[in-house]
Amino acid sequence: MRSSYALLIALLCAALGPTPRAQAQQTPVKKPAPAGSTSPAKPVTTAPTPAAKPTSAPTSPKPSGPPLPANLGSVDFGTRYKNGKLLIDQTRYELAMQELQPLTVPTTRFDRAPEAAYLYAVAASRLKKWAEAEQMLNLLRNRFSQWPSLADALFLQGQLSFEQGDFDNALRVLAQLPPDRLVAEREYMKAQYLPRVKDKATFQKLIQDFPQDASLARAYADKLANGGWYTDADRAQLDQLITQFSLDRTRYTPRRAIKKSSYNIAILLPFELNDTSWETRRKNQFVTDLYAGLRLAQDSLQREGRPVQLFAYDTGADTLQLKQVLAQPELAGMDMIIGPVYKSGSKILARYAQQKQIVTVNPLSQDGDLVLDNAWHYLYEPSTATQARQAAQFAYNRLGGPRTAVVLYEDTKDEATFGLAYKQAYEALGGKVLQLRRINSDLEESLAAGFAGVDLKTLGHLVVASDGKQAGAYTFTAMKAQDARTPLLTYASWIENNRVALSQLDARDVYFVQPKYLDKANPGVRRFRQLYTQRQNLPPSVFAFSGFELLYYFGTQLHQYGPAFQQQLANGGPVSGTLFQGIGYPGGAHDNQYVPITKLERLEVEVLNPVDGR
Repeated sequence: MRSSYALLIALLCAALGPTPRAQAQQTPVKKPAPAGSTSPAKPVTTAPTPAAKPTSAPTSPKPSGPPLPANLGSVDFGTRYKNGKLLIDQTRYELAMQELQPLTVPTTRFDRAPEAAYLYAVAASRLKKWAEAEQMLNLLRNRFSQWPSLADALFLQGQLSFEQGDFDNALRVLAQLPPDRLVAEREYMKAQYLPRVKDKATFQKLIQDFPQDASLARAYADKLANGGWYTDADRAQLDQLITQFSLDRTRYTPRRAIKKSSYNIAILLPFELNDTSWETRRKNQFVTDLYAGLRLAQDSLQREGRPVQLFAYDTGADTLQLKQVLAQPELAGMDMIIGPVYKSGSKILARYAQQKQIVTVNPLSQDGDLVLDNAWHYLYEPSTATQARQAAQFAYNRLGGPRTAVVLYEDTKDEATFGLAYKQAYEALGGKVLQLRRINSDLEESLAAGFAGVDLKTLGHLVVASDGKQAGAYTFTAMKAQDARTPLLTYASWIENNRVALSQLDARDVYFVQPKYLDKANPGVRRFRQLYTQRQNLPPSVFAFSGFELLYYFGTQLHQYGPAFQQQLANGGPVSGTLFQGIGYPGGAHDNQYVPITKLERLEVEVLNPVDGR
């Protein structure tokens, strides 16, 4: 049996997931350009070309790995136990659970039943089947309370509670471990999970319930001192924690949120000013648009008596140039940083932000993994998972009918994230996702397989997470074939899909996840469009609107609360945006939690979940 420490490391790695592939391109180094002295190149009228979707057919994976045990399902319990251990080593967890489960039934009286129960829980944990794992561990603790390795079961159960966000139970279970068992391992576990507590009130309750837990105290002190949670009201408690647990006072002295009359903001974007080719200008149009929107927001804040100074740095498209920018000493004195746009650079800048305690906002990414466990890193956009959760909540509360769904998602990382998050959120509310299926909308046979066996007439609603043009056309064909009026929830890109008539979208109950919705009749939107066109000699793209909204919102936070405003964001709710429908980071979230859900009514887009709730 693997050691508990090795098991913990494996479980943690499985929970955190693989590191996404870095996206880096080579480009010559260019010196940074202060915003006041050097501007990006003049905008051009051609939008960047979107990345092409893969068109090759997926291939079925060939059988690989070591051979399966030849005697699966044996009537001999000793053989099944050995099979279960072997299958766990082979990472065939479903099969391991099937082999081990009969050995844990009370009537079997198998002499190694406690070990089989523990291994079953390990396999279930690796599949993130938390309920099955916890049920088996409870059985193990109740039936075999004298098992010599019960500490391993308690240790695993603590990790299960942490994974499910039940921090109170996790700490209670770990406290039941003998004082001399797995000491370093449990402290490592706490250090990994306790920073994930997003709510200050929850952390304070934990401190109250576990006043002697040094790991908990250290994690909370770190949130106060380095996580932007500190206020003057926390001074006495922080001092008490430092004294009681002999913490390094210099490390746990919070950065003061000193308010100033003006704030300095670094803009780290891949302007690539040294490359004047038409191809680069075309590719980088979105960067130019984003920066132009930021500059207009700077003008607006200046007129309102809330000045910010922008300092633009050309990071190029590779991480080498970004690292050279971050090495410049003046960057550490900035009050906020905006950028970059490539994932590899975002990870580097996230670490820098945490080390220097500077709030950093990624302007375009929807990857929620980028802001995990980092109090100083935010996404301006709602993450893909947040969009799915908000859509699931809307569907559960507003669609009516049977609370059942089928979720089809495109064969991409983002859509897979959307599909899984939707299923988890919808079922947590009490609904049921009958099928969660991956599709490739470029292949008709894949679409056919996605809809195969789905009774659309009795289904509560259908979710199709795909931007593929063929996905829209095929979906309506399938619904027509069954004469089904099933509510459909999908992406707003379908409104621009030339293979789907607007009349089709209007006539049916089709709901859109539309985080970038702009109301063209909004006075602020019309005014921005007019000002931008006058200055740039072309109409604004959505990137220009985003640049304005981002800086106007976060620049306002700086002037209201100073450069460490995380707790104030957590205490507030979504508010109406100046241009977009809403923005907010309640409850310690680090991506925008407001996602407009829209519907066509008489060929006009209507927002069904406005910020004010009307």
